[in-house]
Amino acid sequence: MIRIDVYLPNNDVMAISEGLKALDVGGLTVMKKRGRGKKPPPEIHAGKGSMIFTPQFTEKYVMELFVDEGKKDEAIKIIQENASRGKIIVTPNVHMIDIESGKMDSD
Repeated sequence: MIRIDVYLPNNDVMAISEGLKALDVGGLTVMKKRGRGKKPPPEIHAGKGSMIFTPQFTEKYVMELFVDEGKKDEAIKIIQENASRGKIIVTPNVHMIDIESGKMDSD
């Protein structure tokens, strides 16, 4: 099994999720986090005057999914096609155990 983490500055979550359904990915987890990247976040006009505020952090979306090694390249391709910006991090997963059934890895 391979773990894929996708960090998205834009909300492309639904498009990626729908694309991964065709690949029969069992499930994925989506989290909304705050962070900062290389590019500064957009300025916010605060108040009625000319006050401009630049926030330190912006909202980001993180998707976490596990796929079989044979489906890794297809999953990455689907993510790239459906996301406008962001990062994909692929890491090997040694073991995955289902607590309820006791099944291991892709069983």
